[in-house]
Amino acid sequence: MAATSKSTVLLKAVKKITIQFCPFESNVRSTREFLALVGSAKARSTNMNCEVISVVKHDKSEPVIDITYVDGERLVMKGERLTCREMLSAFQSRCKDKDPQNSIASKR
Repeated sequence: MAATSKSTVLLKAVKKITIQFCPFESNVRSTREFLALVGSAKARSTNMNCEVISVVKHDKSEPVIDITYVDGERLVMKGERLTCREMLSAFQSRCKDKDPQNSIASKR
């Protein structure tokens, strides 16, 4: 997790993040690391209106991350076979595409 925490997580374009997992399964490590990154005080300070919801289940369900952006688009990642770095990369590439400041800078 130390390598992924160096990059800054920006939640400007995000409305809600719901993270569901069963903590007793062996395949939830990357999902929990992703939750720690987006739930940190530094990341939350980039968008105080973003809801970060963790749903802890005990039903042996696979870990799922459901991200809703401010424009209504959703990104659903099934964390069973993804690393934290892969999830963070997919998440941040979408956030950069949706960030209004990046689109203004690219038009110049």
